[in-house]
Amino acid sequence: MCNPKLFISYSWSNHDHEQLVLQIAAELTESGVDVILDKWDLKEGHDAYAFMEKMVTDPEINKVAIISDKTYAEKADVRSGGVGTETQIISREVYEQQEQNKFVVVVTERDENGKAHLPTYYKSRIYIDLSEPDGYADNFEKLLRWIYNKPLYVKPEIGKKPCFLEENESVSLGTSSAFKRAVDAIKNDKSTASGCFDEYLTLFSENLERFRVHGVEGEIDDAIVSNLELFIPARNEYIQLLIAVAQYKPLPDFAERIHRFIESLIPYMERPEHISSCNSWEFDNYKFIVHEIFLYTLAVFLKYERFELAAPLLLQQYFVGGRSEYGRDTMIDFQNIRQHMKSLEYRNLRLGTRRLSLRADLLKERCHGTGLDFRFLMQADFVAFMRADISASDVYSRWWPETLLYLGHYGSSFEIFARAKSKRYFDRVKSLLGIESPSDLSELLESYKQDRRKLPSWEFESFSPSTLLGYESLGTLP
Repeated sequence: MCNPKLFISYSWSNHDHEQLVLQIAAELTESGVDVILDKWDLKEGHDAYAFMEKMVTDPEINKVAIISDKTYAEKADVRSGGVGTETQIISREVYEQQEQNKFVVVVTERDENGKAHLPTYYKSRIYIDLSEPDGYADNFEKLLRWIYNKPLYVKPEIGKKPCFLEENESVSLGTSSAFKRAVDAIKNDKSTASGCFDEYLTLFSENLERFRVHGVEGEIDDAIVSNLELFIPARNEYIQLLIAVAQYKPLPDFAERIHRFIESLIPYMERPEHISSCNSWEFDNYKFIVHEIFLYTLAVFLKYERFELAAPLLLQQYFVGGRSEYGRDTMIDFQNIRQHMKSLEYRNLRLGTRRLSLRADLLKERCHGTGLDFRFLMQADFVAFMRADISASDVYSRWWPETLLYLGHYGSSFEIFARAKSKRYFDRVKSLLGIESPSDLSELLESYKQDRRKLPSWEFESFSPSTLLGYESLGTLP
């Protein structure tokens, strides 16, 4: 790439201002910009007016920076025609004869009311402000980005229209009104908050039946993936309500309500009594939905450090009403919430995508628009994995951390464990894992190290629990 050429137009106001102009020019040059400045390029015997005209009209000059202080702004408007009262000042006529995207005003001085000194012809166009030392570095970066045509914010490519917006395929849980009432009551600490919250969760649970996949014609994996996309608005609404609870109502009774809510979703992962025959893969959308709801619930509470709300999700069992799929025990652990999806396994083979985990791919892709960074989802997944492994009696009692496929070579602890270097913070976090001290983890971590307990892996990719826990530093500071 050729170095961009930039001409600097300024006023010979005073010595301090000239030194500032020289400083800006030098810093731009050090950043790879070929700066044209009269003090550097206009030699004795040169025609100053010809030099100025060439700098403004020469197509090889990519950009022109107008360094505007009080003197420049006044002189630029003194006369029309030519180049102003000084050879380095650009007049209205010169400015308007050129492509205006070639120019930017760099303000170095403001009036007593804080208003930037600008040539009147510049009107209301956006300028770059180098008048204050505190903002100099950030705004100098803006100047560089303008010169190099590398804006900080770039409009992404337009994607395809989400299928859940198609009228003939849209599915609604009918919870919009209940959601608004619940959020309003929670944020404003109304006495109806608990009741409104219950109303929303009940509607969500009951109306989730509307998303049932049955009697599919064509490829079932296509039907499952399309169904999951239709569910995104309902999921996002739920996440927003969770965030309101975490911020405004982090109370034990709300944690209990959420636990019962997730409990009410678990039966959707099985064949319902009113459907006598079906393909078991038709429940895969619910296996994904319930798993995703659980992960986001845990992720939100961990992000907002509501460990007292998160812990019951991991420590308390869930009542399933004696469903035969879980054996005779009507109480199950959270590990049962993550169930294998044969439809995605089939999809991977049918389409030949050769992905390590389509489920992990979906979880990552669907994270956009939730207001949560994907790392919070991975953090929740890791906490669930560790909690399950601490108490696991066999391989069926473990939690498969789908999202950790995307850890890559991440080499430091998750945020809550990094903060748990403080003993006071560790004492808050330890309830998530059901331990009393870091030493309670030593035997388990050693079993990983000695390969007596296999870690989840994706071909050659795995992770280090000790590293993600920041184990060596846990509880080492006051």
